[in-house]
Amino acid sequence: MTKVAVIGAGSWGTALAVHLAGVGHHVRLWIREPDVYAAMIDRRVNVTFLPDVVLPDGVQPCAAFEDALADVELVVCAVPSHGTRSVLRAAAPCVSATATIVSATKGLEPMTLMRMSEVIAEELGDTRPIVVLSGPSFALEVARGLPTAVSVACSDLRAAEKVQAEFRARYFRLYATSDVVGVELGAALKNVIAIAAGVVEGLGLGHNALAALITRGLAEISRLAVAAGGRRETLAGLTGLGDLILTCTGSLSRNRWVGIELGRGRTLEDILAGTHMIAEGVNTTDAALALGARHGVELPIAAQMAEVLAGRRDPRTAVEELMLRPQRIEADAG
Repeated sequence: MTKVAVIGAGSWGTALAVHLAGVGHHVRLWIREPDVYAAMIDRRVNVTFLPDVVLPDGVQPCAAFEDALADVELVVCAVPSHGTRSVLRAAAPCVSATATIVSATKGLEPMTLMRMSEVIAEELGDTRPIVVLSGPSFALEVARGLPTAVSVACSDLRAAEKVQAEFRARYFRLYATSDVVGVELGAALKNVIAIAAGVVEGLGLGHNALAALITRGLAEISRLAVAAGGRRETLAGLTGLGDLILTCTGSLSRNRWVGIELGRGRTLEDILAGTHMIAEGVNTTDAALALGARHGVELPIAAQMAEVLAGRRDPRTAVEELMLRPQRIEADAG
């Protein structure tokens, strides 16, 4: 039995806690929101973010970092990207110097354009191994023990292998890679493409348009990831193509849902006001464009989604402008 702390009790953090307890670990789940913590203590259910799953006995809800992180060997960060830095800065004094850190957050920090592993390294120091966990994985399905395969990325493959061993289950398979950049950028940018996929669905534009959008979205993600130092083959794997397909087509995708509602004519403000859930693609879009500009990479789909999210362009016009761009050879950089 390994002592594990999961920092962040949204749907994904809760699902990972349930999963890790199910494979035999003692899991402490740190919860920011007092009402969510109280409900978990009283009813053993995360009524706000994962109401259909009962916490197993191996999950201990915690409201204080001192309780969650004491003598823990494996720390899983599942905080939304916009809160990762502040939460880890507060948690840092309690994190063991020998702990392995697992980053389970998909996104970019808007001001710095940093990937989440870079933010973690700044706040916790770079002496601990940081392993990125990412791939096509809806929280509810993982919590229910449905078959799932993901990637784990770290420059130290021994640390990646440790996470493979600790997370492995009959229904949960992990593939290791050293391409941290490719894994993290694939994970972050697919959320932007998923919003666009939802727009296509909300407008009723059909399966042809959706297939084209996903395919060109993968090309867009791959260009930026390679320019930033990632490997193209990584984007053809679980954390690129796999996660993109799931997020663009799955009914549990929050980013796709945002796009659908935009396509139906609702404003972003109205859409977000009605949910507790975080759609990471909303915050990632502008950061992706800024990162593209830094590396000299054009991101036409992200650019159109930025206009739609800001209310400067209606969704149908955005799709038409994508269709009317100059035609190219498919393997070209554009």
